[in-house]
Amino acid sequence: MKYISTAKMRTLDRKAIKCYGIPSLILMENAGRGIAELAQKMLRRKKRVLIVCGKGNNGGDGLVAARHLTNHGYSVQVVLLIHPKELKSDPKINYGILRKMHVPICSFTSENQATRLNILAKRSDLIIDGIFGIGLERPVSGFFYDVISILNDSQKPVLAIDIPSGLNSDSGVPLGIAIKAKATGTLGIAKRGLLIGRGPEHSGKVSVLDISIPAS
Repeated sequence: MKYISTAKMRTLDRKAIKCYGIPSLILMENAGRGIAELAQKMLRRKKRVLIVCGKGNNGGDGLVAARHLTNHGYSVQVVLLIHPKELKSDPKINYGILRKMHVPICSFTSENQATRLNILAKRSDLIIDGIFGIGLERPVSGFFYDVISILNDSQKPVLAIDIPSGLNSDSGVPLGIAIKAKATGTLGIAKRGLLIGRGPEHSGKVSVLDISIPAS
């Protein structure tokens, strides 16, 4: 499998947007739709999906996936790990769409809400991880450490968006803790950290999803 460094992936994203004129919302739409399609293959007849989102683009990909899964008849619960006002611009647009669709969304921002997340995780048939994206360098700690621990301890299959949250995308080293996914839908091209170090044991089956970055 071909792979790329974090720095080069960011360059590809930037060139797709600035040089080719592809809006970042289209890249996010393609990523989220690809994740939703992968989730459907994993779910088969099961219907309950928990999507856990951070404030960045991975969270936005998760929000897009929530829309597509809802439209296909799945029971979707979205958990934001920040206040909605903290969402970046593209994720905020997709959040607004979900609100208008009346998709269940709750916001958990502190350790004392961990029990509620644990209940939601155990009720789900599949968890989609959209917490952190590529380029994470600091160790995961505090509230986010607790969230990843809960998701790992739930014994539910996890589908990671791009890279399991907490895994360094270049070295394949867990930064304190990392999601242990059953599958990872990596965007555009595989990231180096999925294939080396402890990456394979955290990533599960890796599928490369086309998000429309020009081949040239």
